[in-house]
Amino acid sequence: MVGRSRVRAGWVPDRQEIIWIDCNPQAGREMRDPHPFLVLSPRAFNERTSLVIGLPMTTAAYNADNPFAVAVGHARGSKAGKPSYVLCHQPKSFDWRMRGARPHPLKRLSDVLFAEVRERLNQIVQLVS
Repeated sequence: MVGRSRVRAGWVPDRQEIIWIDCNPQAGREMRDPHPFLVLSPRAFNERTSLVIGLPMTTAAYNADNPFAVAVGHARGSKAGKPSYVLCHQPKSFDWRMRGARPHPLKRLSDVLFAEVRERLNQIVQLVS
């Protein structure tokens, strides 16, 4: 797992936040290892259930042509400068407490980019018309 920093007491992930989450174990084409993760579910749900619903993020270059990936800026740290993508075709639910989730340095996705992610996800699951 990526080095765990101390998470402030009472912290609960909230919608539109970017967090670190460990995707292991994985199978097939699923992501593995710790990755940034865009939270879709609201704080109240996340707190009550210990689950978080969201979308994984990656810097994998092949996502530049992925119609289900939304470019959301550039990574920091060891992958600094690489484009970062939210993978709208891989919605996931994780127990964020058991997986040691913690805030990501990017903190929160902008309203404009979050709206783009929601539109792309809706093209797949068609929940909103």
